Amino acid sequence: MGDTITLLWNTLFFQPMLNGLILLYGVLFHNFGLTIVVFTVLIRILILPLTLKQLHASKSLSRLQPEMAKLQKRHANDRQRLAQEQMRLYREQGVNPMGCAVPTLIQFPVWIGLYQSVLLALAATPENLMSLSRHLYPGLPLVYQMVPLQSHFLWLDLGQPDQFLVLPVLVMGSMWVQQKMMTMPSEDPKQQQMNATMQWMMPIMFGFFTVQFASGLAIYWFVSNVISIVIQYFVTGWGSLTWFQGTTPALIQASGNGRQGQAPPEETAPVAPEAKTSAKGHSDGGRSRSKRKDSRRSR
Repeated sequence: MGDTITLLWNTLFFQPMLNGLILLYGVLFHNFGLTIVVFTVLIRILILPLTLKQLHASKSLSRLQPEMAKLQKRHANDRQRLAQEQMRLYREQGVNPMGCAVPTLIQFPVWIGLYQSVLLALAATPENLMSLSRHLYPGLPLVYQMVPLQSHFLWLDLGQPDQFLVLPVLVMGSMWVQQKMMTMPSEDPKQQQMNATMQWMMPIMFGFFTVQFASGLAIYWFVSNVISIVIQYFVTGWGSLTWFQGTTPALIQASGNGRQGQAPPEETAPVAPEAKTSAKGHSDGGRSRSKRKDSRRSR
């Protein structure tokens, strides 16, 4: 069973990714760091529909928070009834709570395949080169001509962790911003505590991975985080980032949600004809009295 899974993984996922990276490396001036950046952009374009679905699901869940708070107060002592009412609310509003996790789950095999591809593609020993040759497509002689690959990019050795710890800091910072933008406000103290834990746990965890793993994988994480931040800004705004809550992206302003913060135009109450006549009479009378006073002074 294990051999079958390994064969399927290599045939359907790992080998296409590895050969695709090497071909892309040849197109991009034999720069493997740039290859990883472009590869990341292509992957994010492919999963863009799922990412947009995730963001809209997150936005819908945020909109349901007041109703969820009411259900939690109403069924505070009956957890089973609370779960049933929450699922009923999700069905009525057409919200899938699992939609928020799909893009992340899809990227897990990409991370594993990219990590294996980077380590194998940057083979530095004859043994590693022999292992690499077994995964290259025989019908693509071009990939054989490009091996071995250049492993240096900027200050990095892409097959080794970043010894200057610049990438771990970038990955942690970008993931913190992404998590902060994705966090949904909640009135439930337990949910608030969970949000605060996730806000710091994910960046710290990925920062630790970045220190341990090849820097080529860290470049993928950092570029992917930056792309996620840009996409989320144009779909939902800055979210819980209080530093920027005064700004709203043009995409949101153009939608119906963007008009919620605008004051309605001032309405002018209609004036009755009698009031207009009365006002005109008062005005004419005032002018007549003023003329009489002026004539007396002239005399």
